[in-house]
Amino acid sequence: MNKNDTTILLVGHGSRNREGNSEIEQFAAQWRKKNPELHIVLCFIEFAEVLLDAGLDMAAQSSSKVVVIPLILNAAGHVKMEIPEHIEQARQRHPETEFIFARHLGAPDAILAILKRRLQQTMLALDMPDPKTTSVILLARGSSDRIANGEVAKMARWLYEESDHDLVEIAFTGITHPRLEGVAQHQITRGMGQVMVLPYYLFNGTLIERIKRQVIHLQQHYPTVRFGHSKYFGFEPEIFELLNERVAEAQAGEDAVKRMMECDGCNYRQQAHDSHGHHHHHHDH
Repeated sequence: MNKNDTTILLVGHGSRNREGNSEIEQFAAQWRKKNPELHIVLCFIEFAEVLLDAGLDMAAQSSSKVVVIPLILNAAGHVKMEIPEHIEQARQRHPETEFIFARHLGAPDAILAILKRRLQQTMLALDMPDPKTTSVILLARGSSDRIANGEVAKMARWLYEESDHDLVEIAFTGITHPRLEGVAQHQITRGMGQVMVLPYYLFNGTLIERIKRQVIHLQQHYPTVRFGHSKYFGFEPEIFELLNERVAEAQAGEDAVKRMMECDGCNYRQQAHDSHGHHHHHHDH
Protein backbone atom coordinates (compact mmCIF):
# COMPACT_ATOMS: atom_id res chain seq x y z
CA MET A 1 0.00 0.00 0.00
CA ASN A 2 1.35 3.44 -0.84
CA LYS A 3 1.25 6.51 1.30
CA ASN A 4 -1.46 8.14 -0.83
CA ASP A 5 -4.08 5.75 0.49
CA THR A 6 -6.53 6.35 3.33
CA THR A 7 -6.85 3.93 6.21
CA ILE A 8 -10.09 3.58 8.16
CA LEU A 9 -9.22 2.82 11.79
CA LEU A 10 -12.21 1.24 13.51
CA VAL A 11 -11.95 1.59 17.29
CA GLY A 12 -13.81 -0.98 19.39
CA HIS A 13 -14.20 -0.68 23.13
CA GLY A 14 -12.75 -4.06 24.07
CA SER A 15 -13.89 -6.52 26.70
CA ARG A 16 -12.45 -8.97 29.19
CA ASN A 17 -14.84 -11.40 27.54
CA ARG A 18 -12.89 -12.86 24.62
CA GLU A 19 -16.10 -13.68 22.78
CA GLY A 20 -16.98 -9.99 22.76
CA ASN A 21 -13.66 -9.01 21.16
CA SER A 22 -13.97 -11.89 18.71
CA GLU A 23 -17.38 -10.59 17.64
CA ILE A 24 -15.94 -7.16 16.93
CA GLU A 25 -13.18 -8.76 14.86
CA GLN A 26 -15.81 -10.69 12.90
CA PHE A 27 -17.82 -7.51 12.50
CA ALA A 28 -14.78 -5.66 11.09
CA ALA A 29 -14.16 -8.56 8.69
CA GLN A 30 -17.75 -8.35 7.44
CA TRP A 31 -17.49 -4.58 7.02
CA ARG A 32 -14.33 -5.05 4.94
CA LYS A 33 -16.13 -7.59 2.77
CA LYS A 34 -19.03 -5.18 2.23
CA ASN A 35 -16.63 -2.34 1.34
CA PRO A 36 -13.64 -3.82 -0.51
CA GLU A 37 -12.62 -0.35 -1.70
CA LEU A 38 -11.84 0.70 1.88
CA HIS A 39 -8.70 -0.22 3.79
CA ILE A 40 -10.12 -1.00 7.24
CA VAL A 41 -8.05 -1.93 10.28
CA LEU A 42 -9.21 -2.56 13.83
CA CYS A 43 -7.94 -1.66 17.27
CA PHE A 44 -9.40 -1.47 20.76
CA ILE A 45 -9.44 0.98 23.66
CA GLU A 46 -8.72 -1.68 26.26
CA PHE A 47 -8.69 -5.41 27.05
CA ALA A 48 -7.27 -6.49 23.69
CA GLU A 49 -4.01 -7.21 21.92
CA VAL A 50 -3.99 -4.23 19.52
CA LEU A 51 -4.75 -1.07 21.48
CA LEU A 52 -5.37 2.46 20.27
CA ASP A 53 -1.78 3.75 20.09
CA ALA A 54 -0.64 0.67 18.19
CA GLY A 55 -3.60 0.97 15.83
CA LEU A 56 -2.88 4.64 15.13
CA ASP A 57 0.80 3.92 14.48
CA MET A 58 0.01 0.97 12.23
CA ALA A 59 -2.45 3.04 10.20
CA ALA A 60 -0.06 6.01 9.91
CA GLN A 61 2.77 3.81 8.66
CA SER A 62 0.72 2.70 5.67
CA SER A 63 -1.33 5.80 4.82
CA SER A 64 -1.08 9.54 4.52
CA LYS A 65 -4.63 9.93 5.91
CA VAL A 66 -6.22 8.05 8.80
CA VAL A 67 -9.95 8.26 9.53
CA VAL A 68 -10.61 7.18 13.12
CA ILE A 69 -14.13 5.86 13.68
CA PRO A 70 -15.31 4.96 17.21
CA LEU A 71 -17.47 1.84 17.20
CA ILE A 72 -19.33 3.34 20.15
CA LEU A 73 -22.99 4.27 20.61
CA ASN A 74 -22.85 7.26 22.93
CA ALA A 75 -20.22 9.97 23.36
CA ALA A 76 -18.81 9.91 26.87
CA GLY A 77 -15.24 9.92 28.16
CA HIS A 78 -13.79 7.62 25.53
CA VAL A 79 -15.15 9.62 22.60
CA LYS A 80 -14.87 13.09 24.11
CA MET A 81 -11.48 12.80 25.77
CA GLU A 82 -9.52 9.57 25.57
CA ILE A 83 -9.56 8.91 21.81
CA PRO A 84 -8.92 12.59 20.89
CA GLU A 85 -5.97 12.68 23.28
CA HIS A 86 -4.45 9.59 21.68
CA ILE A 87 -5.04 11.06 18.23
CA GLU A 88 -3.28 14.26 19.21
CA GLN A 89 -0.30 12.26 20.46
CA ALA A 90 -0.29 10.30 17.19
CA ARG A 91 -0.21 13.60 15.27
CA GLN A 92 2.96 14.47 17.16
CA ARG A 93 4.52 11.09 16.34
CA HIS A 94 3.42 11.17 12.68
CA PRO A 95 3.36 14.81 11.53
CA GLU A 96 3.25 13.72 7.88
CA THR A 97 -0.06 11.90 8.40
CA GLU A 98 -3.50 13.54 8.50
CA PHE A 99 -5.75 12.18 11.25
CA ILE A 100 -9.50 12.77 11.04
CA PHE A 101 -11.73 11.91 13.97
CA ALA A 102 -15.11 10.79 12.66
CA ARG A 103 -18.33 10.76 14.62
CA HIS A 104 -19.35 7.91 16.87
CA LEU A 105 -22.51 5.99 15.97
CA GLY A 106 -24.81 8.15 18.08
CA ALA A 107 -28.55 7.73 18.61
CA PRO A 108 -30.17 8.33 15.20
CA ASP A 109 -33.23 6.75 13.59
CA ALA A 110 -31.12 3.77 12.50
CA ILE A 111 -30.61 2.78 16.14
CA LEU A 112 -34.31 3.27 16.83
CA ALA A 113 -35.07 0.87 13.96
CA ILE A 114 -32.94 -1.81 15.64
CA LEU A 115 -34.66 -1.25 18.98
CA LYS A 116 -38.11 -1.49 17.42
CA ARG A 117 -37.13 -4.74 15.74
CA ARG A 118 -35.67 -6.14 18.96
CA LEU A 119 -38.84 -5.24 20.84
CA GLN A 120 -41.02 -6.91 18.22
CA GLN A 121 -38.89 -10.07 18.34
CA THR A 122 -39.07 -10.17 22.14
CA MET A 123 -42.82 -9.70 22.11
CA LEU A 124 -43.20 -12.51 19.56
CA ALA A 125 -41.19 -14.81 21.83
CA LEU A 126 -43.88 -14.28 24.49
CA ASP A 127 -46.75 -14.80 22.01
CA MET A 128 -47.46 -11.08 21.59
CA PRO A 129 -48.90 -10.00 24.95
CA ASP A 130 -50.94 -6.82 25.28
CA PRO A 131 -48.50 -3.87 25.01
CA LYS A 132 -50.67 -1.93 27.46
CA THR A 133 -49.73 -4.40 30.20
CA THR A 134 -46.20 -4.96 28.90
CA SER A 135 -43.49 -2.52 29.95
CA VAL A 136 -40.12 -1.92 28.33
CA ILE A 137 -36.73 -1.29 29.95
CA LEU A 138 -33.97 0.12 27.76
CA LEU A 139 -30.84 -1.04 29.58
CA ALA A 140 -27.56 0.78 28.82
CA ARG A 141 -24.03 0.84 30.17
CA GLY A 142 -24.33 4.11 32.06
CA SER A 143 -21.90 7.01 32.20
CA SER A 144 -20.82 9.92 34.36
CA ASP A 145 -21.59 12.07 31.30
CA ARG A 146 -25.18 13.33 31.45
CA ILE A 147 -25.31 13.94 27.69
CA ALA A 148 -24.48 10.29 26.99
CA ASN A 149 -27.16 9.18 29.45
CA GLY A 150 -29.54 11.64 27.84
CA GLU A 151 -29.06 9.91 24.48
CA VAL A 152 -30.42 6.72 26.03
CA ALA A 153 -33.38 8.64 27.43
CA LYS A 154 -34.01 10.10 23.98
CA MET A 155 -34.11 6.64 22.42
CA ALA A 156 -36.54 5.45 25.10
CA ARG A 157 -38.81 8.41 24.35
CA TRP A 158 -38.69 7.72 20.61
CA LEU A 159 -39.47 4.05 21.24
CA TYR A 160 -42.43 5.06 23.41
CA GLU A 161 -43.78 7.38 20.72
CA GLU A 162 -43.54 4.73 18.01
CA SER A 163 -44.99 1.81 19.95
CA ASP A 164 -48.19 0.97 21.79
CA HIS A 165 -46.46 0.40 25.13
CA ASP A 166 -47.65 2.66 27.93
CA LEU A 167 -44.43 2.35 29.94
CA VAL A 168 -40.94 2.62 28.41
CA GLU A 169 -38.15 3.47 30.83
CA ILE A 170 -34.37 3.44 31.04
CA ALA A 171 -31.99 1.66 33.40
CA PHE A 172 -28.21 1.35 33.62
CA THR A 173 -25.83 -1.47 34.46
CA GLY A 174 -23.43 0.81 36.31
CA ILE A 175 -21.98 4.27 36.97
CA THR A 176 -25.39 5.93 37.31
CA HIS A 177 -29.00 5.15 38.27
CA PRO A 178 -31.65 3.79 38.07
CA ARG A 179 -30.64 0.14 37.92
CA LEU A 180 -32.52 -2.74 36.32
CA GLU A 181 -33.93 -4.26 39.51
CA GLY A 182 -35.42 -1.01 40.77
CA VAL A 183 -37.04 -0.11 37.45
CA ALA A 184 -38.49 -3.61 37.06
CA GLN A 185 -39.94 -3.44 40.58
CA HIS A 186 -41.47 -0.04 39.83
CA GLN A 187 -43.08 -1.31 36.65
CA ILE A 188 -44.47 -4.42 38.31
CA THR A 189 -46.05 -2.34 41.09
CA ARG A 190 -47.87 -0.45 38.34
CA GLY A 191 -49.53 -3.66 37.25
CA MET A 192 -47.35 -4.76 34.37
CA GLY A 193 -47.70 -8.48 33.63
CA GLN A 194 -44.72 -8.60 31.27
CA VAL A 195 -41.40 -6.75 31.31
CA MET A 196 -39.26 -6.50 28.16
CA VAL A 197 -35.54 -5.88 28.77
CA LEU A 198 -33.72 -4.44 25.74
CA PRO A 199 -29.91 -4.21 26.17
CA TYR A 200 -28.56 -1.04 24.57
CA TYR A 201 -25.25 -2.64 23.67
CA LEU A 202 -23.38 -3.35 20.45
CA PHE A 203 -21.65 -6.65 21.23
CA ASN A 204 -21.26 -9.39 23.80
CA GLY A 205 -19.20 -8.87 26.93
CA THR A 206 -19.09 -9.24 30.68
CA LEU A 207 -22.01 -6.85 31.18
CA ILE A 208 -24.18 -8.74 28.70
CA GLU A 209 -23.55 -11.93 30.67
CA ARG A 210 -24.42 -10.09 33.87
CA ILE A 211 -27.69 -8.85 32.34
CA LYS A 212 -28.67 -12.43 31.48
CA ARG A 213 -28.13 -13.46 35.10
CA GLN A 214 -30.06 -10.45 36.40
CA VAL A 215 -33.07 -11.28 34.23
CA ILE A 216 -33.01 -14.87 35.54
CA HIS A 217 -32.95 -13.57 39.12
CA LEU A 218 -35.85 -11.21 38.40
CA GLN A 219 -37.91 -14.06 36.95
CA GLN A 220 -37.26 -16.12 40.07
CA HIS A 221 -38.17 -13.21 42.33
CA TYR A 222 -41.37 -12.38 40.42
CA PRO A 223 -42.67 -15.76 39.25
CA THR A 224 -46.06 -14.37 38.19
CA VAL A 225 -44.46 -11.84 35.82
CA ARG A 226 -43.10 -12.83 32.42
CA PHE A 227 -39.75 -11.34 31.42
CA GLY A 228 -38.58 -10.96 27.84
CA HIS A 229 -34.90 -10.38 27.13
CA SER A 230 -33.61 -9.32 23.73
CA LYS A 231 -30.20 -9.72 22.15
CA TYR A 232 -27.67 -6.91 21.88
CA PHE A 233 -27.36 -5.15 18.49
CA GLY A 234 -24.52 -7.16 16.95
CA PHE A 235 -24.37 -7.45 13.18
CA GLU A 236 -27.49 -5.50 12.26
CA PRO A 237 -27.38 -3.81 8.82
CA GLU A 238 -28.03 -0.38 10.32
CA ILE A 239 -24.69 -0.48 12.16
CA PHE A 240 -22.79 -1.11 8.92
CA GLU A 241 -24.78 1.66 7.23
CA LEU A 242 -24.00 4.13 10.01
CA LEU A 243 -20.29 3.39 9.69
CA ASN A 244 -20.48 3.99 5.95
CA GLU A 245 -22.13 7.34 6.68
CA ARG A 246 -19.33 8.25 9.10
CA VAL A 247 -16.72 7.42 6.47
CA ALA A 248 -18.54 9.57 3.90
CA GLU A 249 -18.72 12.47 6.35
CA ALA A 250 -15.01 12.22 7.06
CA GLN A 251 -14.13 12.07 3.38
CA ALA A 252 -16.21 15.22 2.84
CA GLY A 253 -13.63 17.14 4.83
CA GLU A 254 -12.19 17.37 8.32
CA ASP A 255 -13.75 20.76 9.08
CA ALA A 256 -17.24 19.48 8.27
CA VAL A 257 -16.73 16.49 10.52
CA LYS A 258 -15.49 18.66 13.36
CA ARG A 259 -18.61 20.84 13.15
CA MET A 260 -20.72 17.72 13.54
CA MET A 261 -18.52 16.13 16.18
CA GLU A 262 -19.22 16.84 19.83
CA CYS A 263 -15.50 16.71 20.52
CA ASP A 264 -11.89 16.76 19.34
CA GLY A 265 -11.01 19.81 21.33
CA CYS A 266 -14.52 20.41 22.75
CA ASN A 267 -15.45 22.34 25.88
CA TYR A 268 -15.93 19.08 27.79
CA ARG A 269 -12.26 18.19 27.31
CA GLN A 270 -11.06 21.71 27.96
CA GLN A 271 -12.99 22.02 31.22
CA ALA A 272 -11.73 18.64 32.40
CA HIS A 273 -8.13 19.60 31.68
CA ASP A 274 -8.56 23.00 33.30
CA SER A 275 -10.00 21.38 36.44
CA HIS A 276 -7.86 18.27 36.78
CA GLY A 277 -5.07 18.39 34.24
CA HIS A 278 -5.99 14.92 33.04
CA HIS A 279 -8.93 12.54 32.78
CA HIS A 280 -10.00 9.57 34.85
CA HIS A 281 -12.62 7.45 33.13
CA HIS A 282 -14.32 4.90 35.35
CA HIS A 283 -16.12 1.74 34.28
CA ASP A 284 -18.19 -0.91 35.97
CA HIS A 285 -16.92 -3.96 34.09
